Amino acid sequence: MRLADKRPPLVVILGPTAVGKTETAIQLAERVNGEIISADSRLLYRGMDIGTAKPTAEQRAHVPHHLIDVAEPDEIWSLAAFQRAADKAIADIHRRGKLPILVGGTGQYLRAILEGWLPPKIAAQPRLRVALEAWARELGKEEIHQRLRTVDPEAAAIIDPRNLRRTLRALEVMFGSGQRFSDLRNKADSEYRVLQLGLTRPREELYQRIDQRIQQMLDHGWLEEVKRLLAKGYDADLPSLSAIGYCQLIEHVEGKSSLETAVEEIKRASRLFVRRQANWFKPSDPRIQWVEAVRVDLIKELEGLARNFLTES
Repeated sequence: MRLADKRPPLVVILGPTAVGKTETAIQLAERVNGEIISADSRLLYRGMDIGTAKPTAEQRAHVPHHLIDVAEPDEIWSLAAFQRAADKAIADIHRRGKLPILVGGTGQYLRAILEGWLPPKIAAQPRLRVALEAWARELGKEEIHQRLRTVDPEAAAIIDPRNLRRTLRALEVMFGSGQRFSDLRNKADSEYRVLQLGLTRPREELYQRIDQRIQQMLDHGWLEEVKRLLAKGYDADLPSLSAIGYCQLIEHVEGKSSLETAVEEIKRASRLFVRRQANWFKPSDPRIQWVEAVRVDLIKELEGLARNFLTES
């Protein structure tokens, strides 16, 4: 006889960018008395609304959202900080008798919660970090990430080349310990009983949705949003402003590219991001129940899966 799993429940909605996670999660949360915890690293930052496709104030009024607008663009949120904040939000939602729904496309955020990641216990080494930062300035983000790929391809596969801070941390851990960063990432049993729901669409349809969303963002003032952030004094090299779209539009604002070139580069980078997300969310992963987002009965199907999950023990 199977022992009852008494861990608190957690529903996860995951999938690639532009697949439809936000609206789907809101509709599901309304039906199952749920609240949403964002697992999107870009939604943490205040003032970055249009270019991150952040849920609107109206959407957030329908269903409570957590870990959105909790930091200024010049604040650094580590993976460990996200884990602590997410665990706290999940516990609070459970305490109030509601169902936590973790939603997002940032793979390392999701896996850190679902797999109980324990960060490598390697202390920061300031002198080594200074040397690595100087090396990065000399080579550039892409080339320094290529060096990481050479020595630790597994770590490089899950670190966005634009995220210089995480690339340097992986190199710092490796050089400081003599072991690969990917080998030092420990896991513990998850604190939660988890239902993972993955949304999928045909790749070409997904690309079309991305292109349409980029144009809608521009029509709604994305370029002006970027100019406001720069006018407030936020440095263009901040990790938050390395997000897809922001860095390309900043280059346009700085006169380094035309708007047409910036938009094409945003589309290209978004497609690459979809392919990187596939490293985290694999169709063959037996832990994920994949559902086509185009189904007319999508919400009914997800509600049924969620209710069945909650009745299990």
